[in-house]
Amino acid sequence: MHVALNAQLLSTQSSYRGAGVSHYCRHLLQALGQLATADGSPRFTAFVNAADFVAPGVELAVGPGLLARPPVRIAWEQLLLPRELRRRQVDLVHGLVNVLPLATSTPGVVTVHDLSFLRLPRKFPRAKRLYLTRLCQASVDRARHVIAVSRQTAEDLMRFFGTAAARITVIHNGVDRVFSPGNPADIEAFRAGCGLPSRYFLYVGTLEPRKNLPTLIRAFARWRASGDPEAHQVKLVLAGAQGWFYAEIFRLVSELGLQDRVLFPGFVPDAELPLWYQAAEAFVYPSLFEGFGLPVLEAMACGTPVLCSRIGSLTEIVGEAALTVPPTAEDGWMAAMALLARQPQLRQELSRRGLAQAQKFSWEATALATLEVYQAVHGR
Repeated sequence: MHVALNAQLLSTQSSYRGAGVSHYCRHLLQALGQLATADGSPRFTAFVNAADFVAPGVELAVGPGLLARPPVRIAWEQLLLPRELRRRQVDLVHGLVNVLPLATSTPGVVTVHDLSFLRLPRKFPRAKRLYLTRLCQASVDRARHVIAVSRQTAEDLMRFFGTAAARITVIHNGVDRVFSPGNPADIEAFRAGCGLPSRYFLYVGTLEPRKNLPTLIRAFARWRASGDPEAHQVKLVLAGAQGWFYAEIFRLVSELGLQDRVLFPGFVPDAELPLWYQAAEAFVYPSLFEGFGLPVLEAMACGTPVLCSRIGSLTEIVGEAALTVPPTAEDGWMAAMALLARQPQLRQELSRRGLAQAQKFSWEATALATLEVYQAVHGR
């Protein structure tokens, strides 16, 4: 069986392009490569745009740099990729991020990460929303089988696209083994080297509307104004690249006079990310909607207590291992942050539970379940 994987959104850059779905592409390819047998069965070919990416066991077809431009990439996927599939005698094509080539008879599997563009349409630029909706639905309709990264995404596929449950398999993302509890001396040295406060709550993710950061910031401001002495000992660190409509976040911090209490370190490179989690007193994630929510899983794997939104995919991931609050409940976020700051025993218990919960997720398990989907589709 020869499987081709479209991984054009895989990036090795130390920027926001290397986060999110790029993590999925990178780790899935590397884990699938470990499953390739010595006789080359199954055979994996990945179409990538990162010349420095390495995945032993996977043949990498590196495209030209122009494919980094979205209009060029989209044209290549729909017009040229079908020719490559025929030329390489591919048995199955897997679109790793929501999209398949439509003008091909090669059987397809598509991974859908989320339908946030339909759940929260006003949070997306119009052109981006229309492209994502039309091409994702056409790809799901054309696919022999669909992989959803969470039950939440599977339910959305059935609700918005009318996809039959029998055509969907839920396969959770894994978590990289670099995310683990750190050495206290290394953590202190990192905190000092970066000029980080001794106590901070951490958010990691793109600065964009659906992450619901204004609610978190307002709750943090109210907590500080409540007279709780703990509130004046804890800072809020919002780490991540600037997404669309990000200016509101900076404006709100300024309006509330929190410039010295809310820190924006920007995008955090992969090599540093575990230490940012390890050094934090707690991880906070107020997102309105997630298809999966990988940062929450990474934080738990580092032993960092988690406070996150009580929404489908996040409760699916954290189980009973985190504090959860309805995403728009400003009072709830304020109370939960105060509770975490005041109770070290609670933080210790959440850390213990989070570590145990994170053990349930691995990229090896993700790759094995994905291979089973390939085999089922190829055997039809």
